[in-house]
Amino acid sequence: MDRIYLDNAATSWPKPESVYSAIDNAQRIIGAPAGRGGYQQVVEALRLIEQTRGLIARFINAPDRRTIAFTFNGTDSLSTALFGLLRSGDHVVTSVVEHNSVLRPLHHLESESKITTSYVDCNEAGTFDENAVIEAIEPRTRLVCLNHVSNVTGSIQPIQNIKRRILDLGREDIVFLVDAAQSMGHIPIDIKMLGCDILAAPGHKAIMGPLGTGILYVSEEIAHRISPLRYGGTGTDGSVEIQPTKIPDKFESGNLNVPGIAGINAGIRYLTSEEGNTKHEIWKSNSKTLLDGLLSIDGATLQGNATMQNRIGVFSISIPGFDCHEASHILDDVASVQTRAGLHCAPLLHRALNTEGQGGTIRLSVGLFNTEQQIEVAIKAITQLAQAGK
Repeated sequence: MDRIYLDNAATSWPKPESVYSAIDNAQRIIGAPAGRGGYQQVVEALRLIEQTRGLIARFINAPDRRTIAFTFNGTDSLSTALFGLLRSGDHVVTSVVEHNSVLRPLHHLESESKITTSYVDCNEAGTFDENAVIEAIEPRTRLVCLNHVSNVTGSIQPIQNIKRRILDLGREDIVFLVDAAQSMGHIPIDIKMLGCDILAAPGHKAIMGPLGTGILYVSEEIAHRISPLRYGGTGTDGSVEIQPTKIPDKFESGNLNVPGIAGINAGIRYLTSEEGNTKHEIWKSNSKTLLDGLLSIDGATLQGNATMQNRIGVFSISIPGFDCHEASHILDDVASVQTRAGLHCAPLLHRALNTEGQGGTIRLSVGLFNTEQQIEVAIKAITQLAQAGK
């Protein structure tokens, strides 16, 4: 059977044809590094890079394309920010909703007695409280780092007022970092309205680029406070031994992934096209169909909000009588429904939801190219599995 891919929260698949074509063109036709030389293809590669920065800046309403740096993935973006910003004695406010891409760097820094961390709890829907975030701020707090959308429950977190409330405390020194791994491309992001100082995202999820790509927005006001994660060649200022201090060069040592960035370019163009807008509406409709179907299954337990309000098309369920990994394998073997089972790199959230002891949940995440028929097949397969588990 044709695969029914419902693991788009891990990486989107398939990509638009224009993305495949753009990557192939960068490999076959451009075939040169960006900024390393002066011949035609090098100039073309550099032009593509800068054009893509501009596309991303407009997509998230960032003030300047130079505030956009390219990384290897979302985790790399977060590590660049966390390891580059935090200093000995700093305090961080974060939440139990976070991904290991945030939890592990913070744990590492804390284990070396460099920082202290406060973890804000969440409710039974997997959403933290805005007031609890503000109340957790201490005199030594230097960073508030929060998830925009949970990769487990799909819940949209209440972060839109966080920066304003930080400033209301008179704490201009606190940096606000947003992990937009599951939100960028699915819901609108406006840097100016959100007020975040740093935003980290992968290029391969909802913005439809390929694996091995990441995006880091850093405001010009705080860029000087962040040390680079890597040092090396940038194609600029090659005669000096010190790392460039200007952004984005400061964070982009080594050759950039030109084919991958070409894919991001095409992905964002697709998302903002008429066809992309139509697909997004279908995505919202299919997400609601799947949610309603999962809620109708006798015995299946859904985590997160029971309506599409304040959530995206990412759903986690448990099926009585089945280990989540076993259930996921059965769905693939029997109906070619491909899901993700386990803790989804979010152990504190699963602990809070009381799903850690059962090994996690089965996650289904809808993509732009899923069809209504595929969603119906998935619902039917899960219904049959739930009946078999009784």
